[in-house]
Amino acid sequence: MAQLKGACVIGQSGGPTSVINASAYGVIRTALDNPNITTVYGAAHGIKGVLNDQLYDMGKEDPKELELLLHTPSSELGSCRYKIADPDVDDTDYKRILEIFQKYNIRYFFYNGGNDSMDTCAKVSRFMAKAGYECRVMGVPKTIDNDLYGTDHCPGFASAAKYIATSCAEVYKDARVYDTGMVTVIEIMGRHAGWLAGAAALAGVVDCAPDLVYLPEVDFDMDRFLADVEAIYKEKGNCIVAVSEGIHYADGSFVSEAKTSATDGFGHAQLGGLAALLANIVKERTGAKVRGIELSLLQRCSAHLASQTDIDESFLAGKTAVEAAVSGETDKMVGFECTRGNGGYTCKTKLFNLSEVANFEKKVPLEWINAEGNGVSQAYIDYALPLIQGDNARATEQGLPRFARLKKVLAK
Repeated sequence: MAQLKGACVIGQSGGPTSVINASAYGVIRTALDNPNITTVYGAAHGIKGVLNDQLYDMGKEDPKELELLLHTPSSELGSCRYKIADPDVDDTDYKRILEIFQKYNIRYFFYNGGNDSMDTCAKVSRFMAKAGYECRVMGVPKTIDNDLYGTDHCPGFASAAKYIATSCAEVYKDARVYDTGMVTVIEIMGRHAGWLAGAAALAGVVDCAPDLVYLPEVDFDMDRFLADVEAIYKEKGNCIVAVSEGIHYADGSFVSEAKTSATDGFGHAQLGGLAALLANIVKERTGAKVRGIELSLLQRCSAHLASQTDIDESFLAGKTAVEAAVSGETDKMVGFECTRGNGGYTCKTKLFNLSEVANFEKKVPLEWINAEGNGVSQAYIDYALPLIQGDNARATEQGLPRFARLKKVLAK
């Protein structure tokens, strides 16, 4: 395919992770070094930055500050939750995007996000092709939920999993210091997929596993849950429960008391409050001392516990997106194809069609959940354990993490 010269823009969308900026750096650094890309722009708050003509000139940043993105959590360019319409129904936003792309001669569009972001990518790609404007569109995955279709795993998941497993191990030790028993309920993110909650079981590698783990892939039964807790508490004098925020009853309704409190920009329920709810129910039932813990945002911004494997692979995803686009690929998402076993862990990139990825959720295989529905099997451990390996060598300043300090110079 003929070479395409022009500018590129990268945007970040959806919930942040501790390594999303490593992917952004992979795009930015690779694009800045590529002669076919004339200017590298960063969109302020994702697709909204394009619509509002708020683009940062990444070439004006200090290279050393850009490199610090490898260890800077959250979405440094700013994120958004903006549901873009179907272009066949309402093409207003797309005409504006095309106008901005033409203004800056943007010929490459990289979007760093999860399911809904891949949907945005697919729609933008389709409209640009229909409009006859040559622009190569690539999705760069991220989501701690690990639910993107096709790819072995998603950048961001491993670091969140490492934080969850570490936190569960630390809580395990703390919950056993007194000579009186306690039940501890730990609430973990995950609306429909239980990849994150399953990560609590990784603490078992260091003999600190929770006693019970509940994933949303299996319908929740309150009576059975209480019976499980009571049995373990009676036997051990302590019980630690890890539970996904998205657990639901057989009728599909969320157990969380906050299930109707709000929705995000895509109409998804904003969950939370589950740990406190279950803690109160367990206390009333057993009379035991009960503590509810919600890990909340700490799961996705804990860069101090980021997996080096996750950092390296996140950077690789961004780098590969640029290289693939310059070589002629478009309408694709970068994913991973991995092997595990006696030969060790290996990971290589693979391109997936955006139309196959967008709006599909990958869930934990039912065969990786035990027959009782209150734990995960060794197959899950074997899958997740290689991903959390390696401690990042982050920069510090007076004992605190040194994050990137970008100037964010607006393009004119």
